[in-house]
Amino acid sequence: MLKNTSFYISFRDVFLSLREVWLPCLLAWHDISVRYKRSKVGQFWLTLNTLIYISSLGLIFGTLFRLNLHEYLPNICAAILTWNFINTSISDGCLSFISSDSIILQVNLPFFMHIIRTVARNLIVFGHNIIIFPIIAIVVGYSINYYALLIIPGLVFIVTNLLWICVILSVLCTRFRDLYQVVTSILQIIFYATPVVWDAKILPSTVSPLVVKLNPFYNFIDLVKQPLMGHPPHTNEWLFCGVLAVVGWCVALCVLGKYKQRIAYWL
Repeated sequence: MLKNTSFYISFRDVFLSLREVWLPCLLAWHDISVRYKRSKVGQFWLTLNTLIYISSLGLIFGTLFRLNLHEYLPNICAAILTWNFINTSISDGCLSFISSDSIILQVNLPFFMHIIRTVARNLIVFGHNIIIFPIIAIVVGYSINYYALLIIPGLVFIVTNLLWICVILSVLCTRFRDLYQVVTSILQIIFYATPVVWDAKILPSTVSPLVVKLNPFYNFIDLVKQPLMGHPPHTNEWLFCGVLAVVGWCVALCVLGKYKQRIAYWL
């Protein structure tokens, strides 16, 4: 009786995927290698492009608003690197099943493997890009301390949340193809509403700080940005992301278990 429940079906799918997690990770690495095949610089084009973008944005905004570049450049660098990872993971996650339709229709693999492949691919890109932060920190003379090691558990919390978000969105976007465009537009709005290129400290007194603190993306970014800036994340941010992961995974398992058998037909 238990084997017929949505929770059991989805939990088994996730368990089988994690047991063979090397396969989606290998496919993720292959995706990046193929994209830059025959390129002399290879995957580090990703890093070079991001370095130019962050440097340009930081210098322009820092000069226009007369900000202290010693702190502003490292701050915006850490925030943008983390935001890009989250943004691309969610955007690609919407199309995880659609982009893997040939595999799904021909090979009997757990569906969660395609989600892992998407997030792992973007995590590899983040790993390439993270070297930008020490470069910028050295240039502006900003020191990095041992708190930087906290980005490891921070990334674990972020990835755990991204996985359940991608599970839900991939199922919904497979059924409703126009939803991908809606998600993309919403992410653009969230980018401006989240302290990425601006600091939460500049909020006017008429705006409640809860507008920022209850923003999940603000909490995700802070789990990586604060350690890189030499400060431990607040306990509330760890708790917020932990509770969000538990609630989100309960919803994601129900959604995946209920609609798993229909995904192939929707493709």
